[in-house]
Amino acid sequence: MENKLGTIFRSTGSWYEVEDEQKNVFSCRLKGKFKIKDLKVTNPLAVGDKVIFDLDDDKVGIIKEILPRKNYIIRKSVHKTAHGHLLACNIDQLVLIATLASPKTSLGFIDRFLVTAETFRIPVLIVFNKFDLLNKKGVEFQDALMDLYIHLGYDCISTSTLTEKGIDLLKLKLENKVSLISGHSGVGKSTLINILAPDLDLATSEISTFANKGVHTTTFSEMFELPNKTYIIDSPGIKELGLVDIANEELAHFFPEFRDLLGQCKFHNCLHINEPKCAVKDAVEEGLISESRYMSYLSMFENDDNRR
Repeated sequence: MENKLGTIFRSTGSWYEVEDEQKNVFSCRLKGKFKIKDLKVTNPLAVGDKVIFDLDDDKVGIIKEILPRKNYIIRKSVHKTAHGHLLACNIDQLVLIATLASPKTSLGFIDRFLVTAETFRIPVLIVFNKFDLLNKKGVEFQDALMDLYIHLGYDCISTSTLTEKGIDLLKLKLENKVSLISGHSGVGKSTLINILAPDLDLATSEISTFANKGVHTTTFSEMFELPNKTYIIDSPGIKELGLVDIANEELAHFFPEFRDLLGQCKFHNCLHINEPKCAVKDAVEEGLISESRYMSYLSMFENDDNRR
């Protein structure tokens, strides 16, 4: 049977939709059990993975090999302790949709995504959506946040699906790339994607008035092809993002502003918590490092997913 090269476009658990190089789509399953070296995950394959497969007599694809990944975005598994769950593989950028109203995205959540992307130096675009819901104070806060993250090297834009503010710019920033689009439930992810690609007609849901939380509409990850060699991966809304495989002594390396001060602390193995003559803590006190970012660092260090 002839081996084919394909990309996973959709994952629904034990079945995968794989597109080959001629744009043909096949339903595939894994041959036996796959274990990725040094990576404990609940899902051995994710959307964006490149695989080798062949077809059985019933034209069902059998995935025989996973090709090496250039990167991946992973989170702690909600159901299986000490395991991770792959959100997507082989992406060019992470697009994080955040909202400062209805619902409010915590800064800790944003920073966890940034740290996860930093492990592979994946570029990040933070999209602050629902601009139309902000009052004057909210706009000022969003502007300050965008300044903070842009200064750290992260791209930011402001959007509104109601007025289509920032939509053309977002289209431009997605062009000719494979982008994972993620965020809390209810931030308007599916509505944004529907504006970008109306033909997809993704299911959307209003914010639940109870507890002001979003209602899940995407139940599994799926990749869509748009014009201009543009691919977007829509992932289920995430409540919390637990970090995977990042040791406490490595954590500061994934904060660019901490990384800039490497070697300037009194102790070479400084953890930036209780140590004397710590360049990072001094920078926080002097206002050179944002207090919110330092609080996020402490939260991740203490492995506290709920801290804001």
